[in-house]
Amino acid sequence: MNSTDRIAAYLQGWVTGDVSLLLGQTADSFFFDDPNRGRIARADYEAYVAEIKVEADGFRAGRTFDNFENLSEIVIKEGDDGTATVWFWWEIAGTPIEGSSLVKIGKAGVLSETICYYGRTAYAQRTK
Repeated sequence: MNSTDRIAAYLQGWVTGDVSLLLGQTADSFFFDDPNRGRIARADYEAYVAEIKVEADGFRAGRTFDNFENLSEIVIKEGDDGTATVWFWWEIAGTPIEGSSLVKIGKAGVLSETICYYGRTAYAQRTK
């Protein structure tokens, strides 16, 4: 799979909240870096996403939305060597939770995602 297709699939995983789609794009060495939760290894990523969904459901109070996350301001820089860096703004639909992501992609798949989020919510201040 080329980096363009991998980027599209990974971002679609966040839009839909499909953890299997997200995981399917990641390299074995993948990590997700959350400033208040620390570094999450690939083996723990599915549980982490499940926790995010529970937190989002608390804000949504039974309301449903077309997307799990809405993404905007997507910037992609592709290298000549098959690598790519992706930046985007995200918001979890129906919640006050929003932030920015930096995703690194290599030939083996998505290598990492590092996030920061808007600090006015309890979500942004949560810990392990």
